Amino acid sequence: MSAAADTVRTAGGTPAGGTPATGAMRAVRIMRHPVAHEVRLLASIGRWVARRPHGIGRGRAFSYGRGQGAMMFGFGFVSVLESACMAVLLRNHPAVHRVVFALDVYTLLLIVGMHAASVTRPHVLDDTGDEDEAFLRIRRAAHVDVRVPLAAISSVRRELVTTHEKRDGRLDLAIGAQTTITLELSSPVRHFTFLGRPKEVTMIRFHADEPEALVREIRTALELTRERTAPSPSPGRPV
Repeated sequence: MSAAADTVRTAGGTPAGGTPATGAMRAVRIMRHPVAHEVRLLASIGRWVARRPHGIGRGRAFSYGRGQGAMMFGFGFVSVLESACMAVLLRNHPAVHRVVFALDVYTLLLIVGMHAASVTRPHVLDDTGDEDEAFLRIRRAAHVDVRVPLAAISSVRRELVTTHEKRDGRLDLAIGAQTTITLELSSPVRHFTFLGRPKEVTMIRFHADEPEALVREIRTALELTRERTAPSPSPGRPV
């Protein structure tokens, strides 16, 4: 009997192993992350207009998007210019022009959303709890959000880096092609890529508009949390 005849198929005509269905489900899971990312970008525009930053709570916010404002404005200008040129080129094809115009408007919204996300989703340092609860939240727009427990930080320093090569265990979050703070971890933290793949990192290099202030605050928070969790000295011998 042939191999084709030996294959058991379901009522829907797919192999019993469910390979096509599994592949479709995997594709849906992968596409879910980019779609969720675009939703967060569009929601960030509303937060930007309403001046409602995301996820600060009791912590202190530190901005990082100041250095990319001019670049985002340039992207927006190019998008508007392209839309105007396409309107001229497609003036005799109104149906096609409507589709292209809708895509141009959506692209412009995403560009504005990227800048809005950078403004409304700052880095957050929260040292109000004990050592197990204190954390540093490192973000870049709407697609990177890493929560680092202060207990996992072994060192932090102000370091300007303009060249970033991919390396296992390291996460580079450059803004304007540069990072200004290097964070080394004593234990790995989990980071999810744009498509949702988990990765363990032990070094994070990221940007802040005021890196000296953030490094100083992190070091102070590390000292305070370690003092709060340090064992109390034993009482002296009674006299």
